[in-house]
Amino acid sequence: MNPTRRTVLLAGAGTAAALLPSWQAVAAPKAAASAPYASYWYPDSLPSGSPGTGITWRSLKAWRAADDADLAFNAASVPLAARFTPAPANPTARAGQARIQSLVSFGPTASNPSQGSATADYYALTHWAYIDELVFWGGSSGEGLILAPNAPIVDAAHRHGVTVLGNIFLPPVAYGGQLQWTRDLVQKDSAGRYPLAARLVAVAEAYGFDGWFVNAETGGGNAALGADMLGFMRELKTLARAKGQRVTWYDSMTVNGSVSWQGALNSQNQPFFEAADDMFVDFRWTASSLASSGQRADQLGRSRYELWAGVDVEANGWNKSVNWDAMVPTGSAHVVSVGFYRPEWTRNHLPEGRTPGDFHAADDRFWTGRSLDPSKPDGADSWRAPAVSVADRSTVTSVPFASVFNTGHGLRWYEDGKVTSQTPWNHLGLQDRLPSRRWVVRTEGERPSVTFDFADAWRGGSSVLVDGALDEPTIVDLYATRLPVTGDTVVELTHRVDAGAVSVELAVATAEPGTPGGTPPYTYIPVNSAGGWQTVTVPLTGLTGTVRSLGVRLTATDGPVRWRLGALAVRGGRPPAPAAPVGLRITGASGGDLRFAWNATPGDVRHYTLHRLLSDGTRRFLGGTCQRAYFVGGLRPEQGEQVARFEVRAVGELYTSSAPVTISHTW
Repeated sequence: MNPTRRTVLLAGAGTAAALLPSWQAVAAPKAAASAPYASYWYPDSLPSGSPGTGITWRSLKAWRAADDADLAFNAASVPLAARFTPAPANPTARAGQARIQSLVSFGPTASNPSQGSATADYYALTHWAYIDELVFWGGSSGEGLILAPNAPIVDAAHRHGVTVLGNIFLPPVAYGGQLQWTRDLVQKDSAGRYPLAARLVAVAEAYGFDGWFVNAETGGGNAALGADMLGFMRELKTLARAKGQRVTWYDSMTVNGSVSWQGALNSQNQPFFEAADDMFVDFRWTASSLASSGQRADQLGRSRYELWAGVDVEANGWNKSVNWDAMVPTGSAHVVSVGFYRPEWTRNHLPEGRTPGDFHAADDRFWTGRSLDPSKPDGADSWRAPAVSVADRSTVTSVPFASVFNTGHGLRWYEDGKVTSQTPWNHLGLQDRLPSRRWVVRTEGERPSVTFDFADAWRGGSSVLVDGALDEPTIVDLYATRLPVTGDTVVELTHRVDAGAVSVELAVATAEPGTPGGTPPYTYIPVNSAGGWQTVTVPLTGLTGTVRSLGVRLTATDGPVRWRLGALAVRGGRPPAPAAPVGLRITGASGGDLRFAWNATPGDVRHYTLHRLLSDGTRRFLGGTCQRAYFVGGLRPEQGEQVARFEVRAVGELYTSSAPVTISHTW
């Protein structure tokens, strides 16, 4: 692109952009536009030689937020939501005991896109209800050792109340680890402080995630290095706690500086556990070592559930043989918590050509169990899925609340039931708060299939599909909630009948079930049902207090039935649409690669959408993000097009969109 060509704001009269001085309405010459990627660093010194293709070697010690050209793309924006625990879905799922940590590699260390990509083949984690802590796993000696999670993952996790940690991986010598990198990490300044501890806390604060997972596995150290590492951990925790961040220690380095995986909390790693918020216990654990570890934690005045017993599922997933009773026995109190290593196996083990539906079927099997219904665990299943042992949590606590059942990836993009992009995509930041119990189905008849479906949607990339005979009335639990009811509270359902005919009722409960796994005391309110997409508003007339469960009851009048739920919303009055973004600009351009940026919109904004305006008057979806910057690559002029036009809109919690702000780009 000719750098002297200009970008002109096309905002109409009355928009904020139209009020800018004329010198602001015409953008200055732009820098080249490169794709932004998730950030990674070495502590200080870099490897010898040159990095491989697509790899950039960076020093964390040299990082400054003001110099971070990709920070706007990488900084998460969704705050960590508060959670509550409803009545457990089954009698063996417990609250307040074992928790779950997941160590997940979402992509390579280098060239991991900051804001999703043009493929639906992605580990779109949705079972957040069982997870307490997510570790953004990765790092390698040839790319970088310290990884900051990309923003979409943090935004999705935070929406569901899950903390996200960046990863510090000091690899074994056999995998290229150099002891110098460990020394770099724990270096002290002239005042005896650990400058990289402060730098790590600053990165997490700037990027909007929740702390660090420290895994020091490079052998060859001595007692002096062990002492320095302990001092570093203590300072890191102190600084992190002051910013509301967390630190997890991996059971690897011992107090004498050597690497010796203990598989237990014992005298060799206890000081590191005390210097951290929790510890991942290496896979070498036994039933006796976990029992003694829990006892030691008790004696220290710490919760035994701050110990994550490692379960390596990278190779075999639910076929892994695990001594579950050593961690989460069914007949007595849980011993320690569970740490899953690489549960993205649910995607990776599937053959080429896998679909989003294939992935979610496998992921449901992993997290819910073979029965695929957390209220009815399969007692003969050797895989003790998290739903069997751990009570699910929810963050649906305030009105307005809305969901279009968007899982964060899809084969197409839909708006009001119409396709506005045929391009497959993934972006976890666009994921909704999703039903925590997938799928609890209550019927005296044949159980239908209940799935996230990607063949059609009301908005985003997916909808909920109920498919089956429905030979008896069937209840599908959707959300555990804590939503206050007022005189004007209504529920909106957007749904469609694809096959058969069905009577639809909204199921609303203002009290918990009497026993774990019991049916909530639902009130059933009729909902109109027809063939095409329709949005029905259901007043909660006569109900008072707090809505604690939401679901639907389906009764076939002509089966079998295929019924699709596209959206659900709970609101009082109808809040106004959000204000339009201001200051839209293109900050970098290289041919068809463009970097967009805009200023914050006041008020509550769920995310922003970017569309291309075509000459025939249609709008083509290019992407959405919770950030105030977005990169689009590979654009080309339409036939005869000399100027491309784009618009950005703010989207509110109820999926109402602001007026657009527009901008043009001359080819």
